[in-house]
Amino acid sequence: MRIGAPGDGHQQKTHMKLEILIVEDDALVRSTMRDAMAEAGHRVEAVAAGEAAIACLGAARFDVVVSDVRLPNQSGLAVARAVRQGPGRCGVILITAHGDVSEAVDALKAGVDDYVIKPFDMAEMMIRVERLGERILLIRELREARAQLAETSYSGRLIGRSPLLVALHERIRTLAPSNASVVIVGESGTGKELVARALHEASPRAAGPFVAVNCAAFPETLIEAELFGHERGAFTGAMQRRDGRFKAAEAGTLFLDEVGEIPLSVQAKLLRVLQERSIEPLGSNRPVPTDVRLICATHRNLRQLIAAGKFREDLYYRLNVLDIQVPPLRSRRGDFPLLVNHFYRRFAGTERELRMHPDAWAKLLGHSFPGNVRELEHAIHHAVVLAQGEEIAVAHLPADIRGRDPREDEVPPSTRPLADSMKDFERQYLIMALNATSGTKSKAARLLGISRKTLWEKLKGHHITDSTLEDDELDP
Repeated sequence: MRIGAPGDGHQQKTHMKLEILIVEDDALVRSTMRDAMAEAGHRVEAVAAGEAAIACLGAARFDVVVSDVRLPNQSGLAVARAVRQGPGRCGVILITAHGDVSEAVDALKAGVDDYVIKPFDMAEMMIRVERLGERILLIRELREARAQLAETSYSGRLIGRSPLLVALHERIRTLAPSNASVVIVGESGTGKELVARALHEASPRAAGPFVAVNCAAFPETLIEAELFGHERGAFTGAMQRRDGRFKAAEAGTLFLDEVGEIPLSVQAKLLRVLQERSIEPLGSNRPVPTDVRLICATHRNLRQLIAAGKFREDLYYRLNVLDIQVPPLRSRRGDFPLLVNHFYRRFAGTERELRMHPDAWAKLLGHSFPGNVRELEHAIHHAVVLAQGEEIAVAHLPADIRGRDPREDEVPPSTRPLADSMKDFERQYLIMALNATSGTKSKAARLLGISRKTLWEKLKGHHITDSTLEDDELDP
């Protein structure tokens, strides 16, 4: 029997300990497998008969069961069926000295994950066991993640159960009942607006409006009118009176994202609003009382802006009565399965179960994600579009995550204009989206985050017709 010595040619993994049940009536094969797997750091139970294996399955939980098909009395198929009828998810590998096709079909029907024919190489068996074990552990974690997401309340959009996220949830619960101003600090893409919404939804103001303003999106000439409103004729183009965001957020919460970008002239008016609890629309000298809780966010260091003369110190202390620090994604790697599953279900559909190759998981876990949760969301969206319902592989991930292909070095750099390259990329991305939705343009538009009209215009601009796509029958 071609069974290598324990550890022959096998790279031991210390990061993953599996619970393994071996069912083999050949004492030599059984002991060889048990010793090899135990030496690799796994916890192993080894029995000689199907009845004993079924008893073990009833008494403990295993990650992988490796069983011979031909056993006295209860066969390996009976063991596999017992695994499937039990609680939880456990991987099954069947081995046999008889390469019988009908036996293999029966094994697959019984839900077996892998099928090995004797004689086998021990190193190869170890690789199969550990790959299957890794997939089983991931499936369990994702199922637990779905259960947790189903139980979440106001902060269900803040996905995670790492110690840092638990502390963040607790901080939100503590600060939510207050009416004091809050400054949320965190890197771009960490979910600062989600934190602000969670504060609002857990506060006594939850029945009121939540109004968000990205202060970096407005030029200095417009941000004041956007916040405080204006009267008709207050400035060129002001054809009618308009309420500002403070008025829109009355009795609720106003969220000022990137508050550090507000110009100094507007900072002075904002300070007055916080002091007087009233606003003055542009073109008016009549104060209007306001009842708004102010929550601000920034990825910049406000104290450094104060030192540089770009942010008012008195406004800082008015805003920063309470503060929340949002951790970067790299500090909470344990939340990856929850987040990946959440984004996958959003983009692929809630009825689909995430399937991702271990190598793709390794790439995700090895990436630093400077763009934080927003970058991870983009990566999963990208992978779902390219995978087209199949298992997500490394090739489906964005280039900056999967790493540079050595073959790219053999191709001379392109000298084409940037606009032409971007146009080609958009064309290919549109085709991939249509193929991923079987040519259904309304679904493709939703997948791409654009309107159906915009999609039609882009298809026309790129001369994409039904015959361009991989599928023959497309939505007219």
